[in-house]
Amino acid sequence: MRPSSSALAAAATAQADTARLLATCPDRSGIVAAVSGFLHQRGVNITHSDQHSTDPEGGRFFMRQEFFLPGLEGCLDELARDFGGEVAARYQMKWSVVPSGRKKRMAVLVSRLDHALMDLLWRVGRGELHAEIPIVISNHQDLRAAVEAFGVRFEHVHVPEAADAASAPRGKSLSVPEERMLELLEGLPGGPVDTVVLARYMRVLSPAFVRRFPQRIINIHHSFLPAFEGADPYRRAAERGVKLIGATAHYVTGRLDKGPIIEQDVIRVSHRHRLDELKILGRDIERQVLSRAVRWHLEDRVLVDGNKTIVFA
Repeated sequence: MRPSSSALAAAATAQADTARLLATCPDRSGIVAAVSGFLHQRGVNITHSDQHSTDPEGGRFFMRQEFFLPGLEGCLDELARDFGGEVAARYQMKWSVVPSGRKKRMAVLVSRLDHALMDLLWRVGRGELHAEIPIVISNHQDLRAAVEAFGVRFEHVHVPEAADAASAPRGKSLSVPEERMLELLEGLPGGPVDTVVLARYMRVLSPAFVRRFPQRIINIHHSFLPAFEGADPYRRAAERGVKLIGATAHYVTGRLDKGPIIEQDVIRVSHRHRLDELKILGRDIERQVLSRAVRWHLEDRVLVDGNKTIVFA
């Protein structure tokens, strides 16, 4: 049975009146009480709360709260301003308040393999991921028809081998293809994208490009990092006779495959699996790991702690 229009409208209103508070600061006593007290004084209902301390003595404190307040949209800016002055400053917080109803705008970069891309497009279309995908960019033309069948804009940006950031000294400046990609990502109708997902994009991005999207570029690596970094890991895994293969989703940094890990998973294999079978199993687990990591990012469940992540999943 399809939900009625009134039920859908009620759900949309409830989501518009919901927001998320994310905060990290040096750990000390009284943080939870201060945050909860501030929200309580303003009639806010905290619907979900997570917190984590790396060390109660000298560590860092991480918090994620979801809260509801009728008419929140009209007073969110004032609420955030007061929180910054009354609570965040006192506890030296790095913090943000994010409206839950707003869909994040997500661009996808891909090369020729389509499994991760198609899974993201399908999940967004089904409403499983609270996002919109205004553009897919590829260094090949192969997937144009498949992407446009979803009603999504496809742009081809050719990346010559010589332009790969891996061949540039330290990747200090943008390559010409990266300049074109930034032009596309920042000039989209409806505004620039919030997040970039590398769905098996087989080119190295320069540190200069990555710095434009700090902790907002998610990569799926076809290996259980830190094992088998770089290219062709399934062949090398088969040659080593591994008993587990896996996938890793991580934020991209200026260091290749070294960014904070968001999600990982593995599947058991044996000597009976041929290389082509390992790749089929690997692509399936890549889809699952990437979709979970993207969903947690979209729902503001991931807080970065140096080169690690705190994931309130």
